[in-house]
Amino acid sequence: MLSNHFLSAEERADLDLFRQSLERFCDAEIEPHYAAWEKAGQVPRELFLKMGQQGYLCADVPDAHGGPGAPVQFSFAVVEVLSRRGYAGFVGGLQVHNDIVPPYLLHCGTEAQRAYWLPRMASGEAVAAIGMTEPGAGSDLKALRTTARRDGDGYVINGSKIFISNGQHADLLVLAAKTDASAGAKGVSLFLVDTTTPGFSRGRNLDKIGHHAGDTSELFFEDMRVPADALLGGVEGQGFVQMMRELPRERLIIGVQALYGARGALDATLEYVQQRQAFGQAIAQFQNTRFTLAQCATDIAAAEAFLNACVHAYTQGQLTPEAVSALKLHTTELFSRVADACLQLFGGYGYMAEYPISRFWTDARVLRIYGGTSEIMKELVARSLLGR
Repeated sequence: MLSNHFLSAEERADLDLFRQSLERFCDAEIEPHYAAWEKAGQVPRELFLKMGQQGYLCADVPDAHGGPGAPVQFSFAVVEVLSRRGYAGFVGGLQVHNDIVPPYLLHCGTEAQRAYWLPRMASGEAVAAIGMTEPGAGSDLKALRTTARRDGDGYVINGSKIFISNGQHADLLVLAAKTDASAGAKGVSLFLVDTTTPGFSRGRNLDKIGHHAGDTSELFFEDMRVPADALLGGVEGQGFVQMMRELPRERLIIGVQALYGARGALDATLEYVQQRQAFGQAIAQFQNTRFTLAQCATDIAAAEAFLNACVHAYTQGQLTPEAVSALKLHTTELFSRVADACLQLFGGYGYMAEYPISRFWTDARVLRIYGGTSEIMKELVARSLLGR
């Protein structure tokens, strides 16, 4: 699990109790229903409210802004526990709500924006999403086509977004749009969009090869008028700077999800190979099985040390873009390798949807894409090495 060595003794004890409480919550409120949610293509909205009631949402948002005010390790522990249990579809949207959107409000928002949205997010009353990706602009955030034109005391927004986690449930959308089409990256601004605003519409819940319990949507904006105070921080042209500032935490939490997804795949496989018989013995006794498991466990342990170092650096304000890019690259590629190796040990049963390893395998693949592709991560690391 994530290291808690940098917490006080009291905080460590509280974190242990927090994990135990979350495990019991999962046993009662998620595990009995998760297969049905996978088929439905989303979790019920009520799940956010239930998690909010238990203090599992926005755990490190200060109590002055309506959150639990816990150390950041508590928020990361939510992703750790749920990822290890194989709930990646839900985790994909949950981490947007818990770990990606709140820092935008805390670090960039006005006091009024924080006061309005953060308590509602912590309680689960409002579900948050982030609208950056467009049909013609994936990792290239400078190529956005969604526009926000100043008109009197507000802005008129037109455009569309795609692959938006929590798109079907979202009440709040942190939306990236061009306020000055001629200014390149300096013309990008972020808006806090209330999804009840006229002109906003949701498209279909996209059909994916994995992460089935996570709703992923197309969103559309047609002459959608928002007030001037919807501009994040009240300043135009700061969107790209704000996004670059908050990307390290986004990539860090994806690293948490990937590593503990790999750990969950290994746990499921350890149980299976000790029960499954072949040629008169448990397949755990075959050398190939043992060597595969040993390699997976060793790779996970090494990655966990890297992750803990990055988490500590983040808490000290010292996490660099190149370090977190390397972490995301390493852990997401590791998750796919571990899930694939573990599925192989299940044989034909590994390809059956009823076995949990199949879900780990399909869910692992997208982590090498969202939050910045593996290829983008390599480019960022290379730039830090070569200076260009």
